Amino acid sequence: MAVADPIERTLALGGYRLTAPRRAVLDRMRGLGNHFTAEDVQLAAPEVGRATVFRTMKLMRDLGIICQVVLDDGATVYQLTEDDAGEHHHHVICSGCGEVAEFSSDGLEDVLGDVARRTGFEIDTHRLELYGRCGRCRRL
Repeated sequence: MAVADPIERTLALGGYRLTAPRRAVLDRMRGLGNHFTAEDVQLAAPEVGRATVFRTMKLMRDLGIICQVVLDDGATVYQLTEDDAGEHHHHVICSGCGEVAEFSSDGLEDVLGDVARRTGFEIDTHRLELYGRCGRCRRL
């Protein structure tokens, strides 16, 4: 039987089940909206132990189900990436209101390949966050 839910499918492909605690954490994350902290998830899922919340969020981050975003003030928030679970992307973050937009760029991936060739490094991962002001904040 094929798994329709992209998150459940991603977990299954990684060899993991969507257990009751994982489902509770995922449901709370879906209810929290675009930006949430680990503490927000913990408060929203009091029936799930603190360690389980953090382990589940780490697993989901490692599998690309959620992504970590560092805001301009240094705060770390997370967001679900259901539409493209596992697909690498980057973020543009508004310094005014904290709005986050995702983008991907083949050109950037080409630059990273060039950096790897020129330095002799095998690049395991990278994160790029651009900061600026969104259209709404620029109009204020």
